[in-house]
Amino acid sequence: MKSVILSLGALCASAVFAAAAVKIDEEALGKSLGGWNKRDKHAAEYPLSGATYRTYKPEISPTPDGGVFISVRIDHVRSWLASDDHAILEVTLNAKGMIVSARSNIAIQGRSISSDMIFGGNETGKQLVGADRAVQVGTDLVADLSSKLLREKIVEAGRVSFPAAVRHNYNLLFQVIRQDTAAAAPLATPVPSPVPDPVSKEAPKEAPKEAPPAPPAKDAVPAKPAKDAPDNTPLEIKPYAAAPSSSGMELSA
Repeated sequence: MKSVILSLGALCASAVFAAAAVKIDEEALGKSLGGWNKRDKHAAEYPLSGATYRTYKPEISPTPDGGVFISVRIDHVRSWLASDDHAILEVTLNAKGMIVSARSNIAIQGRSISSDMIFGGNETGKQLVGADRAVQVGTDLVADLSSKLLREKIVEAGRVSFPAAVRHNYNLLFQVIRQDTAAAAPLATPVPSPVPDPVSKEAPKEAPKEAPPAPPAKDAVPAKPAKDAPDNTPLEIKPYAAAPSSSGMELSA
């Protein structure tokens, strides 16, 4: 069971890393805005609807589901005697690079106007995909901001068109979404060796014992020693006796 769990975990990890990484092409975004400033390479200024706006490079952070969260600062550049207006555009992308939600807020003369969180669904609650989702999110976002600006009785040209500047940046941001498959290519994932399940683990088998030697048969003839083998039988020592005379008579003196 444990080996199966480890194998499934390895497969899930490989699937996560194999997915394409979502990123934003900042250089392409800068070119679409007229180019990042040579003096301040973190911003770009451009005219729009008779006013001047400034967009800063986006702040990007990964989301837990593999997507990214993007935050873009946009300024309404006014005369040197007046303070600029500011806006923040926030966009969330999923792991496939599709827009999940968007929100924006505008600060004008100390007043903050925030839009609702706009999600990628139509009026029937069905989820849209691709460009259709992006178009609807941008349309709903600008409509919400514009209606709230009208309630604040904002009449200055550059301020009234601020939601349009937000939508302009939103459209350009959508065009520079990239999926970097090379950056997401995983290293070779080692296959975990199977681990025996402690529940079904068998007890170690004992080594077979040697059988005792069989007793010799009753009719068996003992083996004879080899000819060249030394005879270890002890020698029998007898006393020496004188040999008798040949004539059988004793010699006289």
